[in-house]
Amino acid sequence: MSPITALTYVLPHRFLSSLARRLAYSRNRAVKQWLIDTVTRKFGVNLAEAANPDPTSYATFNAFFTRALKPGARVADPDPRALLMPADGKISECGHIGRADEGVLHEDAGHIFQAKGHGFTTAELLGDEDAARAFDGGVYATVYLSPKDYHRVHMPWTGTLRETVHVPGRLFSVGPDAVGSVSKLFARNERLVCHFDTDFGPMALVMVGALLVSGVETVWSGVEIPAYGGPVTVKDYRSGDSSGQPIVLERFAEMARFNYGSTVIVLLPKGVAELDPKLRAQLPVQLGERLALRG
Repeated sequence: MSPITALTYVLPHRFLSSLARRLAYSRNRAVKQWLIDTVTRKFGVNLAEAANPDPTSYATFNAFFTRALKPGARVADPDPRALLMPADGKISECGHIGRADEGVLHEDAGHIFQAKGHGFTTAELLGDEDAARAFDGGVYATVYLSPKDYHRVHMPWTGTLRETVHVPGRLFSVGPDAVGSVSKLFARNERLVCHFDTDFGPMALVMVGALLVSGVETVWSGVEIPAYGGPVTVKDYRSGDSSGQPIVLERFAEMARFNYGSTVIVLLPKGVAELDPKLRAQLPVQLGERLALRG
């Protein structure tokens, strides 16, 4: 564990994230431009693919960070059986939901591998044992979004929103060192669990917050995180939106965004699809590429 990761155990997570949020939304021209220029230079942001490539024209750093892409910058896998990668980034981990004992995977154990011997259960991640059972023996993919990446998350498959669950928690970094050393990190950080019903059954997308990068906003409800903390908050959408219309999001449509960035985890039930065989830890990926293929 690096000294910086060790320090995050004692840092005031929410206070620091609140300060970062104030900076991100600042309309002070000098402040926002310094932030934009620093991130663009340090991380090699490709502004040529942005719908608005002028870094000086964004009103705030957050507007720059959540920038839209120009039409055609990302395309969906043309195979209609393909479930899509939900975001740009790197695969943190992916595989079957189970438990490895002496090299044998037990698919009914609900275990998700994190890194370097660390893991957590689906129930811990979702905050709901009943909801977790639907994914026993299924597959998962964890995608880490770095500061240079496009920070909007899109649908892997067409789904109807059933409910969201805001699970309070810590705000550890989700960088590689923290992922490799903080036990059950993704099941400890603040997160928004989005449950969808699809033509193959349930699908969950988990938007995981992180230190300084903990804001989550959805296309159907706006800002979900912050507010931080408090009890677990469940919003039931089975009756649709405020007008009674079901919230249906098509394959490849925008679902949510990170105000700053973090990690998104996709969960699929057993027997629905097989992950693309090329996927592995630390593989760079782009929105719209093949995540999994239905049989």
